[in-house]
Amino acid sequence: MSASSLPRRRFLQTGAAAAVALAAAGTRLRAAAPVGALAAEATAAAAKAGAYFRSIATEGGYLWRYAPDLVERAGENPATPSQIWIQPPGTPSVGQAFLRLYQVTGDAAHLEAARAAADALATGQLESGGWDYLVDFDPAKSVAWYRRSDIGRVPAAEAAKRRNASTCDDDNSQSALRFLTAVVTAAPGDTPRDRRRRETLDYGLAKLVAAQRPNGGWPQRWTGQPATAAEYPVQPARFPKDYPREHAKENYYGHYTLNDNTQRDCVQTLLEAAKALGRPDLRAAALQGGDFLVQAQLPEPQPAWAQQYNARMEPAWARAFEPPSVCTNESAGAMRLLVDLYLESGDAKYLEGLPRAIAWFRRSEIAPGIWARMYELGTNTPVYGDRDGKIKYRVEDLSPERQTGYSWKGAYGVAGAIAAYDGVKAAGRNATLAKQQAAAEKARTPAAKAARARQLEPQVKRIVGELDATGRWIADYRGKPAIRTETFIVNTRLLADYLEAVK
Repeated sequence: MSASSLPRRRFLQTGAAAAVALAAAGTRLRAAAPVGALAAEATAAAAKAGAYFRSIATEGGYLWRYAPDLVERAGENPATPSQIWIQPPGTPSVGQAFLRLYQVTGDAAHLEAARAAADALATGQLESGGWDYLVDFDPAKSVAWYRRSDIGRVPAAEAAKRRNASTCDDDNSQSALRFLTAVVTAAPGDTPRDRRRRETLDYGLAKLVAAQRPNGGWPQRWTGQPATAAEYPVQPARFPKDYPREHAKENYYGHYTLNDNTQRDCVQTLLEAAKALGRPDLRAAALQGGDFLVQAQLPEPQPAWAQQYNARMEPAWARAFEPPSVCTNESAGAMRLLVDLYLESGDAKYLEGLPRAIAWFRRSEIAPGIWARMYELGTNTPVYGDRDGKIKYRVEDLSPERQTGYSWKGAYGVAGAIAAYDGVKAAGRNATLAKQQAAAEKARTPAAKAARARQLEPQVKRIVGELDATGRWIADYRGKPAIRTETFIVNTRLLADYLEAVK
C-alpha cells in the first residue's frame, strides 16, 4: 500500500463513521449534561469536539496540526498520515485532555480516547524505555526503530542498527510517562489492554531511573546503556580551564541538560508517579535529581547554572548557538525546583546555595527586571550564539533568523523564583505547606467554585460558539487555517474547568 493511500484506508475514520460517532456522542452527552443551559452546551461541545478529534487519530495518537482537509499535517516537522507526535502538544497532551474531560463528565467515550492514546504510546515505546519524538505506524518505516515489542524478536546485530534513543528533551518521554501514570491510576483494569498499559508504564519508569547518572542527573537522550562513576564522576560543577570559542560539533546528547526544563520534568514525573503508585523508590530517585542540581551550581563568581554540562560537570557546547555559559532561564528553573524539593523533603540542603544565586542575579541585570539569556564564563558578559557556531557579543551581530528565533533577553521567571525562595524562607516549610493546603481547600468551596464559573463563562460561550458544525476549532497557523491540537487542549481544558466549577 502506498503512503498516499494511507489517509483514507487505514489511519482515519471515513466521513460516515465520523458522523455517526459525532451524532452518538451528542445524544449521549445531552442526556448526561449537568444542570444549566451553558453547562449543557459546554458538555455537548466537549463531546462533539472530542468525537471529531478521535475521528482523525492515527492508531489513537495525534500530531500538532492538520490542514482542514487533513492532507497536510505536522508535528514539529511535516508528518505523514502514519505518524503521531510525542513531544507536547502531541499524543500525551491530547490524551491528558481526554482524561480530564472524562473525569468531569463521566463520559466513557473520553476515557476510551485517552486509553487509545495510551495504547499508541505502548506501541511506540523504545527498548531504552522512552520515546523518540514521533511514532510511525507504517510497517515499512517502523522497522527503523528498536521498540520494546522487538525484544527477543530482532537479532542483536539488527537491533544495533535501529534507532533506540529515548528523548528527555522538550518533556518528550516524561510527558508520556506522566500521562500513562494518570491513565493507569484513573481507570485501572485487568484486560490485556490494561495490563499492556501498566507494563509500558512500569518499564518506562524503571528505565528513567536507570538513565540517571551516578550523581542523579539525566542526559538529554539515552540509548539504554548504563553509565559508571568512572565515566561520569560524582563531583561539583566547575569552570573549565579553557573551552573552544567556536562550536566543536561534538555529540551533546549525553550531556547533563537543564535546557527546556529537562531535569525538572524528570524529577516531577518521578514524584507524580511515586505518589500515584505508592512507590517510595521513585521518590528517592526524584530527590537524587535534586542532589544533582545542588552539585551543578557553579562556584563563585558565577554561582548559578549552565544550560548543559559535560561528564566532568563543566559547562559545554550543545547546538551551534548554545555555547558554554551561565544561563538565566535555566538557573531560575533550577531555583524553583530546589524550593519545591525542599518543601517535598524538608531537607535544607536544597536551599543552601540559593542566596548566592540570588546575589548573582541581582548583580547581573542588564536592565530593571531584565537579564541576558547567557553570560560568558569568567567575565559575566552577555553572549549570544548563531548557527555559524561563533560567539557574539551583540544581538545585532546575529543573523536575522537567530535574532528572533531564540530568546536572548527577558525576565525568565527570575522574580518569581526569588519570591518563592523568600516566601518559604520567611514563613518556613510547615507554614508554607499549610498555606498551600488551605488555598486548595478554599478553591473547592461552593463560593470559590461559583466565582470561578462566573469568571469562565465569557470564555466558555466564546469557544462553544467557535466550534463548527463538524466539531472543529479552526485556528490560524502562519496565515493559514489549521486544526491545532494546542487549540483542542486549551479549549477542552477550559470547558472541563467550567464543568467542574458548576458541579
